[in-house]
Amino acid sequence: MTSGILYYAAPTPNGHKVSVFLEELKAAYALEYEIKRIDITKGTQKEPWFIKLNPNGRIPVIIDHNRNDFVVFESAAILLYLQQHYDKENKFGFDKDTDPDNWSEMLQWIFFAHGGVGPMQGQANFFYNYATEDIPYAKKRYHEETKRLYGVLEIRLQDRDYLAGPGRGIYSLADINVIPWIRFYKKAGIESLDEWPHLKAWVDRSFARAGFQAGIDVLGKPL
Repeated sequence: MTSGILYYAAPTPNGHKVSVFLEELKAAYALEYEIKRIDITKGTQKEPWFIKLNPNGRIPVIIDHNRNDFVVFESAAILLYLQQHYDKENKFGFDKDTDPDNWSEMLQWIFFAHGGVGPMQGQANFFYNYATEDIPYAKKRYHEETKRLYGVLEIRLQDRDYLAGPGRGIYSLADINVIPWIRFYKKAGIESLDEWPHLKAWVDRSFARAGFQAGIDVLGKPL
């Protein structure tokens, strides 16, 4: 591949964030990209060639062949990079110079998810599904914190369709950055989203988008 975006990913919440946005950009602007799936269960992301791309040894990573093979890692950073360079009509975000308040609002919710929902639910997922010993305190701690964060989103969505933007909001990176995590709520020991009806409707609304669904499907069966 000599042009377009090369995307190293796995079918995880962080992997889905970027694949969803790539599919949305593909539909909106005909952006070309290629996926190389990384088998994180075999530790491929820890191999020397991958560490050169991301010293943290984690997916996702992109190489932008359109821009001198520029490398970007960290899922939220990738989303912001792609929006900056490939969403020229701001269909999925806001211009920081001409629409600074909505741009800031979008960043606030991106950082809320990146520093809260992802890490807390990620720990809940681990202790419920992958830990080699049962640690009830850890399961309860991260389960309850995940639910609290869902409650924060519920408050925000009481009179809105999306997290950021004027009026009832517009579908943007703020939503794309967190919904792939919420899709895996059962892995965090949460049986249903019925406790948060506005959040549930928001997830369903976003998942109904063709681009969102394509972005989930393109990475294959979840790990």
